[in-house]
Amino acid sequence: MPELPEVETVRRGLAPAMEGHLIERAEIRRPNLRWPLPERMADRLQSARVLVLRRRSKYLLADLSTGESLLIHLGMSGRMLVSGTNLGSFHYPHPAPQKHDHVVLHMDAGARITFNDARRFGAMDLMATAAAPDHWLLRDIGPEPFGNEFDEEYLVARLKGRASPIKTALLDQRVVAGLGNIYASEVLHRAGIDPQRAVRRISAVRIASLVAIIRQVLSEAIEAGGSSLRDHRQPDGELGYFQHVFRVYDREGAPCPRPGCGGTIRRITQAGRSSYLCPVCQR
Repeated sequence: MPELPEVETVRRGLAPAMEGHLIERAEIRRPNLRWPLPERMADRLQSARVLVLRRRSKYLLADLSTGESLLIHLGMSGRMLVSGTNLGSFHYPHPAPQKHDHVVLHMDAGARITFNDARRFGAMDLMATAAAPDHWLLRDIGPEPFGNEFDEEYLVARLKGRASPIKTALLDQRVVAGLGNIYASEVLHRAGIDPQRAVRRISAVRIASLVAIIRQVLSEAIEAGGSSLRDHRQPDGELGYFQHVFRVYDREGAPCPRPGCGGTIRRITQAGRSSYLCPVCQR
């Protein structure tokens, strides 16, 4: 499932074709994705101007001139693709319609925004912009990792006394928004912390150090266009490239990249998910 860097990459790719532009026509090609689509969705989107395209955790939010916001979640295989516009020095013509193109937005400047989702685990909803923070998918999400609320003092206090493994705690979206399985593994390797270690057995100093490491890993991933392991594509169809610099994730049996370590990357299972670590330098 796309994590914060992938969703932020999509947002940045879509923004030039959407922000400030009118949705001339919306094609809704099926009544549901993971859940039913909003009532009268096409009518509510038509002639609405996109004021700003923003991200909250792993969700995209398009704030509209109608006072509503369109919420988009990519799910396991969802893609938001842009065509009929210039991105950088390249022009992307409209492709032929595909089987899993479920929602298509025709913008006033000629761009087409297509939501393609083969597995249909994605989601879309419309709500009043003012009420968006209280939407059931958003209301319990913790602070954004690049925001002022997410600092060393907050993280130490939020995790104090927890008996759960540190990786499980970092994946809790109520603790920090957008951090997922891939980047939690990468963060903990850089921090030299075993993902299985109970939070209460990690010093406050080491917990506090995670804030800067989380920001660093996510920033590097965003600049690389995210990670393309299966379905993720940037809005222009290009792959992300951060998977080429993974230190531990999906590198079982490879040598640890930490200078002088000499360990070998292992894969373990935590709460049904794969975790990757170096048993030598992660303690």
